[in-house]
Amino acid sequence: MSDKNKIIVILGTTASGKTALGVALARKFNGEIISADSRQVYRGLDIGSGKDLAEYGEKNSPPFQGGGRGGSNEFFVPYHLIDIADPKEKFSVAEYQRQAFAAIDDILKRGKLPIIIGGSGQYLEAVVENYQLTDIKPDESLREKFEEKSASELFEMLQEKNLAFAEKLNNSDKNNKRRLIRYLEVFGGEKKNTKYQIPKYQKYDFILLGLTYPKEILAQRIHERLIKRLEKEGMIQEVSDLYDKIGLSWQRLEEFGLEYKFVAQYLQEKIYYEQMVELLDRASNQFAKKQMTWFKRWEKKREIHWLIDQAEAEDLIKRWI
Repeated sequence: MSDKNKIIVILGTTASGKTALGVALARKFNGEIISADSRQVYRGLDIGSGKDLAEYGEKNSPPFQGGGRGGSNEFFVPYHLIDIADPKEKFSVAEYQRQAFAAIDDILKRGKLPIIIGGSGQYLEAVVENYQLTDIKPDESLREKFEEKSASELFEMLQEKNLAFAEKLNNSDKNNKRRLIRYLEVFGGEKKNTKYQIPKYQKYDFILLGLTYPKEILAQRIHERLIKRLEKEGMIQEVSDLYDKIGLSWQRLEEFGLEYKFVAQYLQEKIYYEQMVELLDRASNQFAKKQMTWFKRWEKKREIHWLIDQAEAEDLIKRWI
């Protein structure tokens, strides 16, 4: 048994029911939620990012430090790393990792169980694997130059810059052009940087619980949620307000992807309503597929317990803690 503090991670595709399960487990095991969603960090991106704040219960006290929400109501589950960033500004994986570790330590200090919930693979992996990250900004000219090279060529370049770091990468990373380009970017393009390394230790003891559905069922859940957001929850009005009242540009809205991208195109009269629904439905399913690809790759080096139901999750947690 590990003597490290224990952290639950609930991961899964979009529309897989992560939040509902996480809140139920938090109530049962005296936990608090840490969101691992790259869009939920932004204020104002509520419906499209699926914050589902009502699922956490009622709250009636000021925010916790670090972006959480407090509350004395016994049915309320405190949450963290939601609504912590200005949507006009970029929020990096490195900044997410820093704030996630701060939230974890805050929760543990108060004798609660941290439960990380999300589908953003980069966020989850950065915390669980304790990668040493950097806030170096993207270099578009460098990326354009490297994009022409193959994965094997990029890996050879990385070996030349930092052989020790390159040798620690798994086969998936070695063949992932996007990640190799980012590593080269971090190392300064044509310069060497030996400070960017994967730590040899893990800060906490994690159990990873996964949620997904068969392809057909997941597609139906995605479609039903999409129609609900558009016709009942006010998704179009949310995007309109982000443009008119918050002052986000159309370009910035489209950068957020999925609902924000296609609704923004609809509001600009680039596409018809029916086209928007069709394109968004297709893109959401493609996004779910990409999420599963990420998790399956990650599963090659870290166990993920794919759940049947909540009872199985509770049994796993009881035996683990």
